Amino acid sequence: MGIYIKGAGVISIQEPLSEEGVFHPVAYTTPQVRCVEPEFRKFIDPMAARRMSRIVKRAVVSAAVALENSGISMPDAIISGTGLGCVEDTEKFLDAMVRQGEYCLQPTFFIQSTHNTISSQIAIRLKCRGYNNTHVHRGISFESALLDAWLLFAKGQIHSALVGGYDELTPTYFRLLGRLGYWRETVTDSLQIVREPAEGTFAGEGSVCFALSDESTGAWGQLEGVSIAYRCPDFMQAAEHFLTCCGIGWEGVDVVMMGLNGDRRNDAVYRQLQLPDVRKRAVYKPVCGEFFTAPAYGMYAAAVALKNGVLPASLSESGVAVEGIRRILLLNHWDGKDYSFILLSSCGN
Repeated sequence: MGIYIKGAGVISIQEPLSEEGVFHPVAYTTPQVRCVEPEFRKFIDPMAARRMSRIVKRAVVSAAVALENSGISMPDAIISGTGLGCVEDTEKFLDAMVRQGEYCLQPTFFIQSTHNTISSQIAIRLKCRGYNNTHVHRGISFESALLDAWLLFAKGQIHSALVGGYDELTPTYFRLLGRLGYWRETVTDSLQIVREPAEGTFAGEGSVCFALSDESTGAWGQLEGVSIAYRCPDFMQAAEHFLTCCGIGWEGVDVVMMGLNGDRRNDAVYRQLQLPDVRKRAVYKPVCGEFFTAPAYGMYAAAVALKNGVLPASLSESGVAVEGIRRILLLNHWDGKDYSFILLSSCGN
């Protein structure tokens, strides 16, 4: 079975809908950074856009660009992962309930506040009547969506799919998570945050959509495997088992990309891994920030690196670009409980 990345659309804290953010990312000095928005009117009628929340507009545009890049006219499935869903509309609805005493409430905010609004809106605009599902599992929401697609491909039930990770972080929710110690009070350089470990990290948000297909022509790279584990006693052993199931060993991996974000508590899990010295390490969260579906951006960064045959210096933990890469292993964990493994390779493998 072959599953290939045929295209992607990304809106993040870097330049939107462009690979420029991977190769030449912008550094930030604030603990929270919101997405750099594209010109939505190029993709969505302004009248229709007025009725959409920002996260829905981002998702619709990301999906449209992913399909355009892939040459797929109609996907067989639309699968989304989100940790918070349309939290901005949820806040508006709850705020109106309190302020107006539950009278004269606008139903639009309630209708658009549900987590599956994102996948639904993409399907409505595409007139796609195929499989449609949304996974809401905090820090492994995107990986759950990707695994869902993997199983459907394996069963032969679909031949193409849109799989994405979407999250927005409003100022209110940023403050709430800040009380739990998620964020730093000050950030001097977001791109150097991994090299300056401390308590907390910086917050980002993003909309990342992939067009997947069982057809390899024009593909960026191949998805060789995806797996999720809960409370695995040995992260390293679990990674080795995953590679064995994919039919390779550590010698077959050129780059290990991890979810390091500068938070001592988060990074300690990765630092304990006894990775072979010959392997190259990569990071992605200094480029996109921390949010529930940030691993989707990690997969995008890895796919861009494979497509161009080089790991940019901005992603390399050593700060030096690595050429001739053919396989990238993505390792992520969330809160030391949920672990995910994704293996990507160039189409020449």
